[in-house]
Amino acid sequence: MQAKVSLPYLCSICEGRTIPNHKISDRLLVIVAAMELQESESEGLTHIEPTHTPLINGLPEDIALFCLARVPRKYHMLLKCVSKRWRELVCSKEWHSYRQKHNLEETWIYALCRDKSDQVSCYVLDPNSSRRCWKLIQGFPPRCLKRKGMAFEVLGKKVYLLGGCGWSEDATDEVYCYDASANTWDEASSLSTARCYFACEALNEKLYAIGGVGSNSSDPCSWDTFDPHKNSWTSYSDLNIVPDIEESFVLDGKIYIRCGASTISPHVYAVVYEPTSGTWQHADEDMVSGWRGPAIVVDGILYVLDQSSGTRLMMWQKESRDWVVVRRLSLLLTRPPCRLIAIRKNIFVIGKGLSTMVFDVSKAGNMVGMMISSSIPKLASDDDVISCKALAI
Repeated sequence: MQAKVSLPYLCSICEGRTIPNHKISDRLLVIVAAMELQESESEGLTHIEPTHTPLINGLPEDIALFCLARVPRKYHMLLKCVSKRWRELVCSKEWHSYRQKHNLEETWIYALCRDKSDQVSCYVLDPNSSRRCWKLIQGFPPRCLKRKGMAFEVLGKKVYLLGGCGWSEDATDEVYCYDASANTWDEASSLSTARCYFACEALNEKLYAIGGVGSNSSDPCSWDTFDPHKNSWTSYSDLNIVPDIEESFVLDGKIYIRCGASTISPHVYAVVYEPTSGTWQHADEDMVSGWRGPAIVVDGILYVLDQSSGTRLMMWQKESRDWVVVRRLSLLLTRPPCRLIAIRKNIFVIGKGLSTMVFDVSKAGNMVGMMISSSIPKLASDDDVISCKALAI
């Protein structure tokens, strides 16, 4: 008997009305089973391949997309196993754009780590899962396993791994990208300039690779921009950029970079990129004075994790032009050196071994003493966290 999946039945499954006592994974399996039965029955009747395979037999494409796009991200791997058409859809720009447009995106965290043997690896965390834990991403580019000074940045649905160098290897211009939808690593368009130990940020749908150490012929005051639509890099130069860069962030549509401490001047040297003029200028000295660690921006407010004496979360107040202590973080939960990442109003403090502490900054003003938080267990190893980024699909 041929299985028939009606539009009302399928929509009720996706909305959870038909199977109220089961999880979304069970509802999805019902859809998958119905699809497989339909396909097996069809194969028994004819061997003629249709010119266009529908997403779901009997449903218009827009209705099928409406249903499938509401499946949680953690089940997207299962969706890709149903058919070639579903796999192509889940990996497509159309899928990413649709979920973004309808506020269906879910943000996961990606961390670049280095273990005690100096080998680099990449992990992912689904912060929405009931059993939150870090998982290793397979297929890491072999040429990057021992490199140092690489940059790590997200643009669209891809994670980029840029540049780097080694003990016997000069700075490279190689770029690799991880497609989070397809779960694959590929080589991408090379940097205009070989770089290592440089800053990298995403701004206005472009990547910026700034400063760092390059080859002998490289311009130490240069930066590159990558346009994914043209799949090419463009190089620029500005005397305000110096090679020794420690931290960077994006605030109010501008890129800030903090350079290494100088033995000559007690002041922290930092510059800001103005997209309207395409130039780098000296950053606000008052703001830069408290920039003493990894920084993150939440709702337009700049937070810095000061790890110079204990672990303190600092906040920059634009109105009073002053840094204030939000809270001290528990030494039992943080394992410096730490990195920061933000998802909505939650700040994730990620330390050695990917030990992770999460807290809501919107509730920080109501807390007294140590900041209350939740935590995620660390790995068995004590890997150092090089960089962390958030990617939404």
